[in-house]
Amino acid sequence: MKKALLLLMLAPCLQAKTVTVSSPNQQIKVVVSDEQELPSYQVIFNEKTLISPSSLGFDFRQHPSLGHNAKISNSSISSHNETWQQPWGERQSVQDNHNKLALTFSQAGTTFNITFKVFDDGIGFRYELAAKQGYLGAEISKELTQFNLTDSHATQSWWIPAREWNRYEYVYNKTPLNLARHVHTPITLKRDDNIHLSIHEAALVDFAAMTLKQGRDGQFSADLTPWSDGTLVKTNDGFTTPWRTIQISDSAIGLANSNLILNLNEPNKLGNVDWVEPSKYVGIWWGMHIGENTWGSGDKHGATTQLTKEYIDFAAENGFKGVLVEGWNIGWDGDWFHNGDVFNFTQAYPDFNFAELAAYGKAKGVAIVGHHETSGNVSNYANQMQDAFALYQTHGVSQVKTGYVADGGNIKRVDEKGQVKREWHDGQFMVNEYLANVTLAAKHKISINTHEPIKDTGLRRTYPNWISREGARGQEYNAWGTPPNPPSHVPTLAYTRMLSGPMDFTPGIFDLSFNGLGSDTNRPQTTLAKQLALYVVLYSPIQMAADLPRNYRAKPEAFQFIKDVPTDWQQSKAIAGEVGEYIIFARQDKHSDDWYLGAVTDENARTEKINLNFLEPNRKYIAQVYSDGENANWVNKPYEMAIYNKTVTQNDELALKMAAGGGVAIRFKAL
Repeated sequence: MKKALLLLMLAPCLQAKTVTVSSPNQQIKVVVSDEQELPSYQVIFNEKTLISPSSLGFDFRQHPSLGHNAKISNSSISSHNETWQQPWGERQSVQDNHNKLALTFSQAGTTFNITFKVFDDGIGFRYELAAKQGYLGAEISKELTQFNLTDSHATQSWWIPAREWNRYEYVYNKTPLNLARHVHTPITLKRDDNIHLSIHEAALVDFAAMTLKQGRDGQFSADLTPWSDGTLVKTNDGFTTPWRTIQISDSAIGLANSNLILNLNEPNKLGNVDWVEPSKYVGIWWGMHIGENTWGSGDKHGATTQLTKEYIDFAAENGFKGVLVEGWNIGWDGDWFHNGDVFNFTQAYPDFNFAELAAYGKAKGVAIVGHHETSGNVSNYANQMQDAFALYQTHGVSQVKTGYVADGGNIKRVDEKGQVKREWHDGQFMVNEYLANVTLAAKHKISINTHEPIKDTGLRRTYPNWISREGARGQEYNAWGTPPNPPSHVPTLAYTRMLSGPMDFTPGIFDLSFNGLGSDTNRPQTTLAKQLALYVVLYSPIQMAADLPRNYRAKPEAFQFIKDVPTDWQQSKAIAGEVGEYIIFARQDKHSDDWYLGAVTDENARTEKINLNFLEPNRKYIAQVYSDGENANWVNKPYEMAIYNKTVTQNDELALKMAAGGGVAIRFKAL
């Protein structure tokens, strides 16, 4: 729903050498120039240059470059201010307030456009080349976009490596900026003057994902993920790139509160999406990771009719809407990780009766959450996808978790000549493959939760059935990862991966000692209270209660928070924190006046006093607090917890006690 829309058109500037556009609050300024061989831009924040002049343009295999000796032939500035509504999200209303600079560049008879949008929380820019200019079938060989960061010697960075075997599933590195040589985005930066930046991209469609490669210290260049034949991007006749984004704030929580990525995506293209339902689910999943069950058939097979019924019963008893079942379909026996050819997406193992379970669940108000694991063989999946979704629709499945487990650069496709090719998860081919999966699912009114995905770039706005995704090192690494996720992992994710969109982290492990306690075992390096806080800190419209039902039944007082916490929010506010150290989020339930708070810390215990001014004035709340106990710590006392109620108002303060590797979860129940 639009509240306001203002357009202010300025006169074109012919043959301008430099053009400047500022953010609505005037704190961010972008200056574009054509005075050098390549066009350039720079970014200034509060009179400090953050990005020094950085080049723009593209090289092609057999076509002239775009940018070399190009001149600004036309420019216009417009202002835009509206508030739009999300069908689901971390906040229902999103303000889109920006100033736009639209530039036309001319060179040797060819014109191309670069558009900058400047918001109070950062900038985005993208390229557009219109058709019928002699670039039919052009193949991009290099993107010339740079991000030349000033004061790089005094800048900290949080990053994961690009173009490596394990996709995005790495513990984040915290290093001086000069050590971040080749990285995935988002990459998060903190300058010595406390200015925070995050470089990423938005609306990644029909293009290769952008990684960043550092040449000289502080000088980053866009490095697009190639096809198997070395081409970066294959175009038809003209193209539009994703938005290159730079989020900017004078605090860490300013990044966490940014809407820039969403605002740079197109509105919903699916129409009425009432069938996309935020919810919580349980599943036959964690048992496989800790060795209690198997994906494959046999005595320990997890996806059986009997065990699924037990999970459906548990879900119904506790208000969960779905039961994820992994390992139900033919193909899991043997070395499935390396042989995606064997998966059949419509044929169940003999001990799994889909029709019976769908009817059993429907009678109890619980749906099966579907699962499609490709093992990286996307051609095998593509050939069966239509039938697979039709089967799910028949059985009332409205959410599907997909998986693309394969080493980076080892996605298997069969081309039109029948030849096997190996692609990256984040190359142009797979960017299109993921979106094809989501759009086909929408035709069957199915939402997609993608694991081993392409990184999130805000496309949930355009395709609201892309309800969540993985794209980071999740909870499963705490079962068998060596090492497991460290205590600083979540307080880092909040300011890095989570800036791009929802994550299906699968929180809620209650048995923290399945491999024993101590600091040298594979287990969650968290307290129990921190596991509860994850439901608020790590946003996703679908949240899993990931542990086994018996472990929840053993701790009903703590389990109550998971039963209570919603997954769809009226508004969300990061209220305190520092990258990699701690984060405190407050979120208001979309369907009630209740608020929820989650706070997590790294390996350092801390007590943070917070003001409750986010609560509604002149109203009382019962704060239902789930806090680390007096002697709690993640190493050998993870279960010690203080659970208590306290009456509070907007005028109160709370002291949040977080143990080492700990956290706090609070429900503010409105009176």
